[in-house]
Amino acid sequence: MSGNFVIAAAEILNLLLELYTWVIIIAAIISWVNPDPYNSIVRFLHRVTAPVLNPVRRLIGGRLGPIDISPLIVIFAIFFLQRFLVRSLIEFGYRLKGGF
Repeated sequence: MSGNFVIAAAEILNLLLELYTWVIIIAAIISWVNPDPYNSIVRFLHRVTAPVLNPVRRLIGGRLGPIDISPLIVIFAIFFLQRFLVRSLIEFGYRLKGGF
């Protein structure tokens, strides 16, 4: 039973990471068109992505010329978490079930 819980938690984590990846992609695309900062969608996207993107921007400078590469770096980090952490949790869940 605890194995099923770990597997389900890993799958939910994977889904949340996938959803956050799309939020970052949408925010990056919208930033290209000089959006209205008072638009509720733009404000939501900024509020949700800024806590993750701003530390990356401070750490690496965040720009490659005129291009902000911090969303790309965060997406790579999410990809790593999905491939390493989520898969490790799923394997651990199967071991708890006795399946490996």
